[in-house]
Amino acid sequence: MCRMDAAMEKKKPLQSTKGYDTVDKCDTEGRKMQTIVSDLSGALTRIPNPFSYFLLVSLEASGVIRSLVLILAAPLAWFLYHWVSAASAMKLMIYISMSGVKASEIEGVARAVLPKFFLEDLNPEAWNVVSSFGRKVIVTALPRVLVEPFAVEYMGVDRVIGTEIEVDEDGRATGFAVKSQVLAGLNKKNAVKELGGDFMADVGVGKYKSTGHFLSLCKEAYVVRSSCKVNLLPNYKLPTPLIFHDGRLVQRPDPLNALLTFLWMPLGFLLALLRITVGASLPMCIQYYTYWLTGVRIIVKGHPPPKKTETGHGTMFVCSHRTLLDPIFVSAAVARPITAVTFSISRLSEFLSPIPTVRLTRKRDQDAMNINSLLEKGDLVLCPEGTTCREPFLLRYSSMFAELTDYIVPVAVNCRTSMFHGSTSRGWKAMDPFFFFMNPSPVYEITFLKELPMEFTCRGGRSSHEVANSVQKVTAGILGFECTNLTRRDKYRLLVGNDGSIAR
Repeated sequence: MCRMDAAMEKKKPLQSTKGYDTVDKCDTEGRKMQTIVSDLSGALTRIPNPFSYFLLVSLEASGVIRSLVLILAAPLAWFLYHWVSAASAMKLMIYISMSGVKASEIEGVARAVLPKFFLEDLNPEAWNVVSSFGRKVIVTALPRVLVEPFAVEYMGVDRVIGTEIEVDEDGRATGFAVKSQVLAGLNKKNAVKELGGDFMADVGVGKYKSTGHFLSLCKEAYVVRSSCKVNLLPNYKLPTPLIFHDGRLVQRPDPLNALLTFLWMPLGFLLALLRITVGASLPMCIQYYTYWLTGVRIIVKGHPPPKKTETGHGTMFVCSHRTLLDPIFVSAAVARPITAVTFSISRLSEFLSPIPTVRLTRKRDQDAMNINSLLEKGDLVLCPEGTTCREPFLLRYSSMFAELTDYIVPVAVNCRTSMFHGSTSRGWKAMDPFFFFMNPSPVYEITFLKELPMEFTCRGGRSSHEVANSVQKVTAGILGFECTNLTRRDKYRLLVGNDGSIAR
């Protein structure tokens, strides 16, 4: 079947270079009642080779070993893609990345990890055209299960036509496409035909220098010139902004980047062990300098308040939340250990922490009593968002902190990493600090704001919700972030399907 499709593709002239205008020629006015059908790879997204998406699936759903096998098979996949047929390369990558993997794990990666990379790969020129139509259909050779969550949730696509993956009775992918049919070339045309006997899309968008089989079914047809040099599509141009995503890798893992990342991992893990050991064994008063010596940059702005001694009541540092290391770096910035109030972290993280940690019970009255007791002994660090967010958004601040003290110092915390994210929703949370410290040169930016004036606290007549909202707003302003009403529960329901609690 693949050889026959390849032969037909070679015999058929390239319609994109002879009969179709480029997508910028498409008139987008008055299209809300019309239908558009668009190809995905190389058209709606600027990356024609889907290798990166399969590597993300193999890494996040299965592990490092399967990912290494896929990286080693990359040259063979490239040869098949360019010299045999795209369908053959697709079948190879599907089999290596998905065979024996639970379908629920694949769906989880598609929902939590892939949307960020699809967004980065979107071609703004093509998306501006596609988004102007009322009904949108995407056709792709990629497995439908990988594309559908992002296309429907974030792009408002009505239907995704893609390769269907076989799943056995145990709920695991077999690694084969249903009826061994990958939607490449002529198969795309047949799939679009199956939408209806007299189906005729108003506009079709395909990739440049392809046979464009399904484009012949459309009243109007346009092609997208492939280019990797396009600007990132602004988040606000999507029907639903991308706020939450998961996965360990920061950059899209093309074959070379993926190989370098995996070669770095053993050395990076040793470096992480060194950094964690240094942090756990040396006094906090010199941690700022020891972190710099090991390649971790801490940028401190503002002036942290001194430890209160005259009032006998501690200060509450209210921080934005990027990783579970936030309280540790705040302590390093003030050169003294500050007790961290945590919601749900692993036992290993508690054991390795160089500062005291106190776990909340999520029972409001009991937690209030515990926090008041701790404030009588000294300062506290608290992250009222309750969970981390990687994108430039702040989740809703819990108002509980405002009810417990009037000595509040907002702290704007942000971090930058180049290879690995230091937080996870689906993975093993105990590895979060290791992955952060595995980055060659991670950066933490900590900005101390002035202590909240008394008239802006509950004692000054403000409600706890007003105080929390004002602290969130001023913190977002310093960071250049956007405030939201989303909560921890919203994040974990989207990415994991639960409320985010972990077993002790």
